[in-house]
Parts: sequence; C-alpha cells; structure tokens
Amino acid sequence: MKLIHPSYFPNILTFSYIMHHPICWEVNDNYQKQTFRNRTYISNDRGKHILSIPIIHAGRANGRQKYKDVLIDNSYLWQRQHWRTLETAYRTSPFFEFYEDEIKALYNQPYEKLLEYNLKTIETIFDCLQLEMPLAKSESFEITPIHNEDYRFLISAKLKHQLKFNTYTQVFNDRHGFLPNLSILDALFNLGPNTVDYLNSEFIAPAND
Repeated sequence: MKLIHPSYFPNILTFSYIMHHPICWEVNDNYQKQTFRNRTYISNDRGKHILSIPIIHAGRANGRQKYKDVLIDNSYLWQRQHWRTLETAYRTSPFFEFYEDEIKALYNQPYEKLLEYNLKTIETIFDCLQLEMPLAKSESFEITPIHNEDYRFLISAKLKHQLKFNTYTQVFNDRHGFLPNLSILDALFNLGPNTVDYLNSEFIAPAND
C-alpha cells in the first residue's frame, strides 16, 4: 500500500495515485504548515487561486499538534467564502450544476476537525465519480514505514515536479492557458464522469511504478 495524507480536495497528481494504487491514509503524524492539508488550488479569472482553510494553532507550550487533532477555525466564514469562490469560478463549466449539490453540502455545515473534513471531501469526490474510496488508515506513526510505501511527500505544497500533464479544456483557457495539477474539483467540474478516463490515461501514476 502507498501511505498518503488526506488533503483538502487533493490535486490531480495525488488523486491519480489514490485511484491507481491500494492506499493507506496517514492519520497519525504531526501537523505541518505549507502543505495541502488545509489548502487547494483552483483556476479563476485571475489564474491559479488558493483556497485555504483557517485552523486553530496550538500554543508553543502544547508542543506539536497531531494532524488528527487540528481544529478548524470556524470563527472565520471560510466555508461561505470558498463556496462563493468555487461558484464564481466554475458556474459556467460543463458539469458544475451536475455536481453542485454534492459539493455545496460540504460548505453548508461546520466541521470541527480538519482531518475529518478532508476525508469527507475525498469521499464526496469518490461518490461523484461512482468509485469506492480506500478506507485503510495508519495505526501509528512511522518515520520510515515498514509495511507501506512512503508517498507522504505528496502533501507538500512546495513539491516540485517535471511531469507533463495531459491537457483538458478549463473555463479560463483563453486567458491563462492550461493550468496543470489543480484541485480534483477542476477536473470534476470540467470533465464530469470523464474525469475517471482522464486520470486513467495519465502517465503520472501508473499502477506498476
């Protein structure tokens, strides 16, 4: 199995790995900044745009925070902001209305814990694509996993890669050209059910890598 962090509407690279391999979710590590644990990228009229979930940071006296213990800061109206941003960016995409109700539901009720919310965003995408979501979770933290392949590096927002992604039509292609490796939401709203074919055709995460 490949050990992968649950992230906020994972990017296409990460989701491709999730689709192509047996997955074990890493749920026992410490929270780290500058990762996709609380952010994702979409495309809007200005180009690549970040959606970031505010969290409640533990004080220094409390030491490092476990990812599974990180609380969302719902004093900010982030859910309303994120949904309005998604609606503005993707309202004219071919499949926005088809999946609107399922995605909007994630912004209509508050969630307490970031990990729980991230897993719910992933589960919702799997439901939209009529696929079965991987359920295995890590039982303890291992610096060097013994029984799983370590793909936790995918969570880093600073990850640089030289991969060339197959293109598809995005809402703002005429302004910005193709923006690769955005949130899986970008593919879902633009490709609909064909998102599965797109991910299956990608060479980025072959089943035998």
